[in-house]
Amino acid sequence: MTTVLLVRHGLTATTGHVLTGWTPGIPLDDRGQAQAAALAARLAPLPLAAIVSSPLERCQQTAAAIAATRDGQPVLTEDRVGECRYGDWTGKPLKRLAAEPLWRVVQAHPSAVTFPGPDGESMPDMQHRAVAAIREWNARLGQDATYLICSHGDVIKAIVADSLGLHLDQSQRIQADPCSLTVIRYTPMRPFLIRMNDRGGGVEDLMPREDGHARGAASSDAAVGGGTGGAAPSSPSAPSGRQQSAVTRG
Repeated sequence: MTTVLLVRHGLTATTGHVLTGWTPGIPLDDRGQAQAAALAARLAPLPLAAIVSSPLERCQQTAAAIAATRDGQPVLTEDRVGECRYGDWTGKPLKRLAAEPLWRVVQAHPSAVTFPGPDGESMPDMQHRAVAAIREWNARLGQDATYLICSHGDVIKAIVADSLGLHLDQSQRIQADPCSLTVIRYTPMRPFLIRMNDRGGGVEDLMPREDGHARGAASSDAAVGGGTGGAAPSSPSAPSGRQQSAVTRG
């Protein structure tokens, strides 16, 4: 199994106000820098086979903060996890765009959306390139690798939808907040969504096992009954006091 940590970049001065897209020179603001530093500290105990980032500055800065806790581990740039190319919408206020007829299509049927203008990209094409990048990095780094990709909200939502077998139109039910952590484990049969939009959890369940292999299911099989959440099963013992129920409470 290959474990992928998907991190959205931290806050910028335009986050939530302007559709920045591929506009260059948009750095993290003070809030975003603090978010990146906090996430870096949270992830510091976790070995990462690679730190991969969108080429855009806000992602590069977020990834660099994580790399800074790892003795100079490099940040590797991957264009295919860059932001969706919003074409003529790039740089426009979100309040203005919300009045456009295409806005409702983006909300309800993103699979039908191609953003206007010569540089506009379709949302299915964005999903395809991002998922292809994930699959290629999985193959390159190997089945026991845990690695990190720093990307963008719409890209992460599209990757999560693919991992769950959801139509792209359902991706708008998924949330990816600034500097949130989403974790997917890829097995030969299916991906498993381990976390989504996590902004404060520890990393103990993501640490390698003592034998060096990744944690999680030993195969592609789902955990029938819910599983132990990564904890070692306790040894069977006689119930003390009243009779224990034989039914696992999920």
